[in-house]
Amino acid sequence: MKSSVIPQVRVELALREQLDAVLRERETLSEFVTDAVRRAVEQRRVEAEFQARGEAAWARFQQDGAAAPADEVIDRLQRKLDAKRKQLRST
Repeated sequence: MKSSVIPQVRVELALREQLDAVLRERETLSEFVTDAVRRAVEQRRVEAEFQARGEAAWARFQQDGAAAPADEVIDRLQRKLDAKRKQLRST
């Protein structure tokens, strides 16, 4: 895979010092920045998908007016949350 260069970014000395202080043993600045960029890109992708799902749901609601009662939605979300918590505790 070909690689590309991200432009240099000027930061305040204090931020650079904080960054140097949190680098793990044998971790390079480039590795840290690459990981941070990957995470930010993924977060933006997830946010965009979430926004698109919300807009699609809003459009469907405006078209047909059908919506689930709030207590049903909250119950469904609570069940999902409980299941995820249970899964995370068992790992």
